[in-house]
Amino acid sequence: MNNVALPAARLDLPAIQALAAGDMAAIDALIRDRLASDVVLINQVAEHIVSAGGKRLRPMLVMLAGRATGTIGAEHHQLAAIVEFIHTSTLLHDDVVDESDLRRGRSTANAIWGNAASVLVGDFLYSRSFQLMVELDRMPVMRILADTTNRIAEGEVLQLLHVRNPDTDEAAYLSVIERKTAVLFAAGTKLGALASGADEAMQEALYDYGMQLGYAFQIADDVLDYSGDADALGKNLGDDLAEGKATLPLIHAMAQATPELRARLRTIVETGDTDALPEVLTAIETAGSLDYSRARAFEYAEAAERALEGLTDNEAVAALRGLARYAVERGH
Repeated sequence: MNNVALPAARLDLPAIQALAAGDMAAIDALIRDRLASDVVLINQVAEHIVSAGGKRLRPMLVMLAGRATGTIGAEHHQLAAIVEFIHTSTLLHDDVVDESDLRRGRSTANAIWGNAASVLVGDFLYSRSFQLMVELDRMPVMRILADTTNRIAEGEVLQLLHVRNPDTDEAAYLSVIERKTAVLFAAGTKLGALASGADEAMQEALYDYGMQLGYAFQIADDVLDYSGDADALGKNLGDDLAEGKATLPLIHAMAQATPELRARLRTIVETGDTDALPEVLTAIETAGSLDYSRARAFEYAEAAERALEGLTDNEAVAALRGLARYAVERGH
C-alpha cells in the first residue's frame, strides 16, 4: 500500500443544499417569523426581497461551519438569521446607492416603493438583526457582529469614493471587497464555529476560510458581469460599468492598455457610458483580463480550501470545500 494522499473530498452544490436542507428550512421559518411588523410597508418590502430567493449562501455557511466543528442547535439558526438580515439590509441600501432597478431577475424594492422606503426598511432589518443578537446575550457574538457591520458600512463608503474613479487599482478594489463582501462571509463561518464550542484556533481557521471565500466569490461575480448570461444573472450585463464601478476585469485591461486606449477607458469609467460596453468588452478580451480575474478568484478559492486543512474531515468540511470551488465555477 502506497502513502499517496487522496484528494480531499468536495461536495457539489446539490449535495451541499441537500445536506443543509433541514437547517435552511428552520432558518427560513425563523426569518419570516422575525420579519413580521405591524407596519404594513415593512412587511411588503421585506417579503419582496426575502422571497426573491437567492442561494442563502451566508446563513448556509454558518450552519456548515458549525457542523464542521461540532454539533449545531437553535443558536446556529438564530445566528444564521442575523447574518441574512444584515446581508438583506445591505442589498436594500446598495440598490438605492447604485440606482439599480433589477436584482435576481425582479424589480428592486426601490424601483417599486422608492428610495426612502428601501433605506428605512433596510434600517429596520439592521436593527432587527441587533435585537436577535442581544437575545443570545453573548458578548463575543455581539463583538463580532458589531465589528462586522461597522466594516461593511466602511466598505459602502469606500466603494462610493471609487465610483467613476478611473484610478482605482487592484489593491483599492480588493479593499472594498474585503469590507463589503468578505467580512460577512468570515463572520458567518467564525460564528458557526464559535456556537459549536470550537477553540480559538479553529474559529480563526474558519474566519480565514470565510474571508478567502468572500474574495473568490466577489471576483467571480465581477467576471460574470462582463461574461455571463443576463437572464441567468438576473441583472443587466455591464451593470458595474453603468454604476461607475471599475472592477478587476476592467482594472486589469486598463493597466495593460496602450496610452490611447487607456485614456478612452478612463473616459468611459468617468461617464459610466454603457453604450461603450462593446469597446470595453473588446479591451478586456484583448488583454486577457477575464482569464486573469478568474485566476485570481481561483487563488482565493484555493486559499479558502487550505484554511480547512487543520479540521477533522467530515461531510460539512467537504461541503465547505465544495462551496469554494462552486464560488468560482458558477454561471450566475
